[in-house]
Amino acid sequence: MYDGIVQELIDEFGRLPGIGPKSAQRITFHILQTPTFDVARLAELLSEIRIRVRFCEICGNVAEQERCAICRDPRRSQTLICVVEDAKDVAAIERTREFRGLYHVLGGAISPIAGVGPDDLRITQLMTRLADGTVQEVILATNPNLEGEATASYLSRLLTTMQITVSRLASGLPVGGDLEYADEVTLGRAFEGRRIL
Repeated sequence: MYDGIVQELIDEFGRLPGIGPKSAQRITFHILQTPTFDVARLAELLSEIRIRVRFCEICGNVAEQERCAICRDPRRSQTLICVVEDAKDVAAIERTREFRGLYHVLGGAISPIAGVGPDDLRITQLMTRLADGTVQEVILATNPNLEGEATASYLSRLLTTMQITVSRLASGLPVGGDLEYADEVTLGRAFEGRRIL
């Protein structure tokens, strides 16, 4: 639609998840029409993120060191682990200020249609973390959609052999939705009303 580099930038923004053609066009024109927009800083951050950011060696959350800030925090309860699909779910739960334990990021959910099975997720690492007996409760906070429910069901069956309480976030979260889009009140109530599986 546009010539050269303008269309290339629109196309590039359009490849990002959640950014459609209209949003990509708006972002591109915002950059073009705003003289104070710091393009150099944006380019610098995009380059640095690949170099500096990694995944926590313990929980799988995003980190700039070997361990994320949550795993390094001595005030967090070592007896409670909240299992989530993605690192962005950690941020959604942290915004509620309801949870003071640790996290475990699976890196996705079981989805036979997409070819994702239990071996493709960080389930082995979770079982290793639980083996020493420190953890007393595991909260399954996978998304309330088909894949998230399948993952929670699989983990629940796997964890019944251990002497650990297994709970699931309560209803209140929309079925078919993603944790990252839930507001703090809904997510906070879901934590308060979680149930034992």
